[in-house]
Amino acid sequence: MIAYDPARCRAYELYAARPQADGSWQAGSGAVYDLASHRLRPAGWTSADAAGLPILPGLVRYDEVAAGRIDHAIRITAPRTRNAYVWPARHAASSRSDPALPPMGLRLRLKAGVDTSRLPAQARVVAQALKTYGAILADNGSAWFITGTQDDRWSNDALRALGGLSGADFEAVDAAGLMVSADSGQARASS
Repeated sequence: MIAYDPARCRAYELYAARPQADGSWQAGSGAVYDLASHRLRPAGWTSADAAGLPILPGLVRYDEVAAGRIDHAIRITAPRTRNAYVWPARHAASSRSDPALPPMGLRLRLKAGVDTSRLPAQARVVAQALKTYGAILADNGSAWFITGTQDDRWSNDALRALGGLSGADFEAVDAAGLMVSADSGQARASS
């Protein structure tokens, strides 16, 4: 569950949130994020997101797609990950040591040469964001699942077209050189 307070620019994210009979809520864990700050959670800390990152900033939102532009990296999941994490992630969520598996926080980018011109409009906007800003592996889940907000205006048929992209269409990005500080999500401008 995610609650956003625009007046304070804060996100409140709960994992395994369930309403109780008395009207209260119970959750497995929670995190509060000041979205006006670059401060990361302490190293080794998880959140509602296995990588310890805020979920809200990485969601694909319908209003962005309708406006024709997503201006941020997109949160994705993978079914199996390595017991490792790279900046800006703060937590690993696996006991596997296989170096062929991705670490939490892995940045991926859709290769510039991938032709997205035939994708339906909604999928094309998402694909362009994947080329421009990339994706961050943030949790275990379905294979390369893109997480978006609930909205009845999404076209599931259009979004399914993204399933035509393959792993060969992406490249891993070493973001270590963009890090200003290990405890900050702030990034240096890329050259």
